[in-house]
Amino acid sequence: MKLLAKFNLLLILVFGLGLVLIAMNARSFLLEDAKKTVLQQAELMAASSKATRDYTDEEISPILENTPEHKNEFLPQTIPFYAATVTFNRLRKTFPDYTYKEATLNPTNLVDRAADWEADIINHFRNNPSDKQVVGERDTAVGQTLYLARPIAVENGCLTCHSQPSAAPKAMVKRYGTQNGFGWQINEIVAAQIISIPMSVPVKLANDGFRNLLISLGTIFFAAIVLIDIGMYLIVIQPLRKVSRSADRISTGDIDLPPLPVRGNDEIAQVTTSFNRMHTSLKKAMEMLNN
Repeated sequence: MKLLAKFNLLLILVFGLGLVLIAMNARSFLLEDAKKTVLQQAELMAASSKATRDYTDEEISPILENTPEHKNEFLPQTIPFYAATVTFNRLRKTFPDYTYKEATLNPTNLVDRAADWEADIINHFRNNPSDKQVVGERDTAVGQTLYLARPIAVENGCLTCHSQPSAAPKAMVKRYGTQNGFGWQINEIVAAQIISIPMSVPVKLANDGFRNLLISLGTIFFAAIVLIDIGMYLIVIQPLRKVSRSADRISTGDIDLPPLPVRGNDEIAQVTTSFNRMHTSLKKAMEMLNN
């Protein structure tokens, strides 16, 4: 096997081992980074929903509640929860994998009632009022799911509809009855914003990043091997071939060759210098024999 082939084999083994080690560590790192990216998007969505609730409560509800339509028929547009949910559902046209729910322990609309695992999150916020956000994973029928949850506390505007049935809008009581959604207390945590994302979303992001990383590293390693081969050929192989060809010609009796050029002061230059010295000594010895 030629020297360049041996050197290439060594480079392939070294780069291949490096690629394997990088791949082993990069996979988990990219998955964690993808989770952070997904959760950052969820945080923005949660903040957007909170802003929608506040806007509805402060500017939209006071206007709609004084309209004749609202006195005769309950308008869900006056409810901040409704506004946040509708806004998020429209946002899902761009982010279809994300789901949003303002899960409530005692809702007016039973559609918003918290499931068991959602109730556990709300109770966690009740028992740990300093916690403003919870992130976790859970198993579902469609696979592992990542979720982000934030507490929802009762504000003054909520008491208009949720304190006592007698104080609630008649249109709302007529529509939903008096059994659910009442008895809320100011600053009580009654619900949670919960945004759920299938783990397949960050896994896909991680896989795409992993594939691109391997392609990039493979391309860089291949280019590095090519460049090293070119340097190896010009710096080592070519000078050694000149020495080899000169040695072959001298061995056949052609001793009147000019000395090989010496460039630099590296090992190849030292080999060339030694060869020239040997060639000169051999030439003088042949001249002495001929005389």
